[in-house]
Amino acid sequence: MAEKDVLGRRGEAVAAGWLEDRGYTIVARNWRCAHGELDLIARRGCVTAFVEVKTRSSIEYGHPFEAITPEKAARVRRLAAEWCRAHGPVRGETRIDAIAVLDAWSGKPSVEHLPGVA
Repeated sequence: MAEKDVLGRRGEAVAAGWLEDRGYTIVARNWRCAHGELDLIARRGCVTAFVEVKTRSSIEYGHPFEAITPEKAARVRRLAAEWCRAHGPVRGETRIDAIAVLDAWSGKPSVEHLPGVA
């Protein structure tokens, strides 16, 4: 596995733990279909969040959120719709969230959560 993929998986694990610490239940990780992959699907109360996680070791090449282009957000929306079709109706609100993880290998990684980005 490439180093960037290892970093990405670590960031997803950090993001999942961060969400769980805030009362979310992780419904799925790395859900795949023919059109792509959703990083995390999390639920808290009546909200199901489809979470795009972006991880960087530093901001030398930009903030992780900068990697979420309009095209990427549209793809996540399409994948979320695919997941809903595959898993039956979802009760409550659905939304697309983004989480940025910096310095994922440290004991205190930085995590930023933007709910409802797309």
